[in-house]
Amino acid sequence: MSGVADGVADLGTVISVYFPQEMVAYGIADLPLQNDDAWVGMRATDALMRNNAQIQQNLADMNLVYIGTFTTSAVHIGCKDTAIRSVADIEGLKVRGVGAYGKTFNDMGANMVPMSIYDAYQGLDSGLLDCSQGYSYAIAALKQQEVIDSYTLLNWGQVGALGILMNKDMFDSLSPENQQALLQAGEGMADELGRLITADNERAIETMKSAGVEVIELPDADRDMLVEAGATYVDEWKALAAGVGLDGDALLEEYQALLAQYAAERDAQGYPWER
Repeated sequence: MSGVADGVADLGTVISVYFPQEMVAYGIADLPLQNDDAWVGMRATDALMRNNAQIQQNLADMNLVYIGTFTTSAVHIGCKDTAIRSVADIEGLKVRGVGAYGKTFNDMGANMVPMSIYDAYQGLDSGLLDCSQGYSYAIAALKQQEVIDSYTLLNWGQVGALGILMNKDMFDSLSPENQQALLQAGEGMADELGRLITADNERAIETMKSAGVEVIELPDADRDMLVEAGATYVDEWKALAAGVGLDGDALLEEYQALLAQYAAERDAQGYPWER
């Protein structure tokens, strides 16, 4: 992030969790809210980052301009020799977690094991892990379907605070036409990555089923319990936002309204690539 702000690079991909204070506004997209649709989440995040005056000023103060956003997509969980069918099944499991989603599992009685997603295959295979949180396309890409026998769709939230930021001095030096071209391309990222990642996730689920993995849908009531339990980390984020002069309550209210707006658009019109 500092490399882009200082002009070492004109623009670059920034993962906000590495810069929790500087990128606190962007970190809203990592919160354990009910936000499990990749396209809806990216569209809401993009609209917030692109249009909110608080965030624009916060970035400008760091000599940064927001261009466009990515997402890892929804956090789900694969397990070996066990299965998570309800939140009651979480207690006592050895789990590799992802951000606030892992912390919430810890609060619900899981024993968290610090391990990268790239080591999770060996951890599951050896018994160091019972379960590993991750993303459907990553499970298939890392061939974890070979060492899990259940995969629970948590239908909970995603990690979406990563995207392209640009050095403000460089951005300001461009013609209005070129500025608009960059911003338009950045806005289009949500539709194109949404198309790609949704298709990859669907293929990954089929790959797991073909390998004999039981795919489980967590009941809505249990998902709501996860959202409620994760509120601790939403409150932590609001305190962090206040510490850098941002109105966390207002940002959260706007973000949740945007999530509802794009979910309603999807329900009424389908995804953009389906229209």
